[in-house]
Amino acid sequence: MLNSNTTNTEDLRIYQIIDANLDRAREGLRVLEDWARFGLGKEKYVEKIKNFRQILGKNHLEIYKQSRNHIEDKCKGLTHKEQIKRKTPEQIISSNSGRVQEALRVIEEFSRLHNHELSKIASEIRYEIYTIEIDLLSLNKCNNSKKILKENDLYVITDQKDNLLEIIEAVLIAGVRIIQHRFKKGTDKNHLQEAIQIKNLCKRYNSLFIVNDRIDIALASNSDGVHLGQDDLDLKTARKLLGYSKIIGISANNETDISNALKQGCDYIGIGPVFETAIKKDKKPIGIEKIKTITKDLNIPWFAIGGINLNNISYLKRNGFKKVALVSQLMNSEDPKEDAIIILKELSHEN
Repeated sequence: MLNSNTTNTEDLRIYQIIDANLDRAREGLRVLEDWARFGLGKEKYVEKIKNFRQILGKNHLEIYKQSRNHIEDKCKGLTHKEQIKRKTPEQIISSNSGRVQEALRVIEEFSRLHNHELSKIASEIRYEIYTIEIDLLSLNKCNNSKKILKENDLYVITDQKDNLLEIIEAVLIAGVRIIQHRFKKGTDKNHLQEAIQIKNLCKRYNSLFIVNDRIDIALASNSDGVHLGQDDLDLKTARKLLGYSKIIGISANNETDISNALKQGCDYIGIGPVFETAIKKDKKPIGIEKIKTITKDLNIPWFAIGGINLNNISYLKRNGFKKVALVSQLMNSEDPKEDAIIILKELSHEN
């Protein structure tokens, strides 16, 4: 309990410190709470952060509030130039998490002798905020990736090429914002090195880098996500390994595959093959009409894949296909940049 037997100058200064930092902590928590609510729509985090605010409010004793009137704060109103540089949600999350953590640490130290209960509360909440900060940043990153998936209609998948990095940069310059990298021949060491190079290219152009199949390389290269086939590691296990900062896509070609992918929380689906394709010779084309049937109620992004090229994209558009994934058309192109520009324009046209 608070030791209020004395009200000497030292006590008043300590009460002022506790008062100021309770205000700081609660203000920072409100910023995090509002972003969890309006920016991310995550009720679990809203409730948790709100509860922290209420606990600190309950322990913001009147004696602390009264102390601010006794000794003038000559440093009131001081700011720092770094404050005006906070422009992204990530910067706001990090800066306000830091604000809360620092304030709680001050409360913990200065209330230890005067109010042991408050000191303990501050310590417990501070450790919780370390985890919440990482969770909010991860959720925010995933939201940004989902936004790119939603807003972009061309998904480019790589093939093994000697000049692969040149091809990828060409299509990124053209405006492609989603790259999936498939691994062919070579060692894991070389695969990882190549993945990191592609990741850095995609980052430069604010584009998604998705790794096919290999969750280990997705993690090691800090990719934006992974794409899994029906015979790969199941989505539930993949999510445990990857966490919630990365997106997970699934290949599907029937109602059951789609239903299972949705139940397990996939972020997008690749559906095909639409047409015959040399890359998947063993796969029988699903066809336009069946794909229209199995996707009619699909409410997450999905990309048609398989045998799609410049000659049939307009046909797909007329049949309501808005998003496509390409391999050969761009990987084998003599001018991948120009072809990508043409395809992007074709996809953007309204029928």
